[in-house]
Amino acid sequence: MIINIYDISWLKLLLSYVLLIIPFAALWAYQTGLIKATLIGVIRMTVQLFLVGLYLEYLFKLNNSIINIVWVLLMVGIAVFTILKRAKLNYRYFGIPILLAIMSSLFIVDVFFLGFTIELNNLFDARYLIPITGMLIGNSIERNILALSHFNKMLTENKGVYRYSIANGSSRAEAIKPFIKESLRLSFNPFIAQMAIIGLISMPGTMTGQILGGSSPAVAIKYQIMLMLSIFVVTITTVVLSIILSKRYIFDDYDNVKV
Repeated sequence: MIINIYDISWLKLLLSYVLLIIPFAALWAYQTGLIKATLIGVIRMTVQLFLVGLYLEYLFKLNNSIINIVWVLLMVGIAVFTILKRAKLNYRYFGIPILLAIMSSLFIVDVFFLGFTIELNNLFDARYLIPITGMLIGNSIERNILALSHFNKMLTENKGVYRYSIANGSSRAEAIKPFIKESLRLSFNPFIAQMAIIGLISMPGTMTGQILGGSSPAVAIKYQIMLMLSIFVVTITTVVLSIILSKRYIFDDYDNVKV
């Protein structure tokens, strides 16, 4: 069976921006002050996606393993910087732990996904490594920001509770366990709720894109399930490892909190 893939003309893509009149009108009517920020966001999104299209075409044609690895490391570096900045974390205490946590979780999931599940001959194939790794990183950033910022805030504002636990014989791990628990609950409750309604209410972007690109619904569903599981594993592993590894930096030898 021949599947027709319908392209979008540049003119029609340009005309689609006319739809922005509706949200801009709402933002203006309620005097939200968000029109300028929204306009900048739309422009940045457009420019960045065009640049993505250009360099991905080049990377896919070149398909050099070393360059692909360097590109992944660049994405990881940007992710670490974004998490530190948005979560307002001290880079001296959390920079290295977050970097190591992201690298470790990505290595585990990428090897399993690309090597075992898809069975690629070359794990560093640009067409698979870069988009999948980028999707894993991109979808985990928000959860990491929420969890790590909440953990840092709770630890900073509840030093008395922490010291009380230590004074009563708790180990460092036992004393901060309630903080980790609440951070994970706050960060992952929305994600778990999102997973529960996929297919019933929401139609995932990856699955929709694959179907529009010509894949059968069965293939699209399998990829979407694998991606959702991978995103969840990468995200929660990164958060937990970041906290565990950061203990070396945020506590002194006498279990005092330095943040």
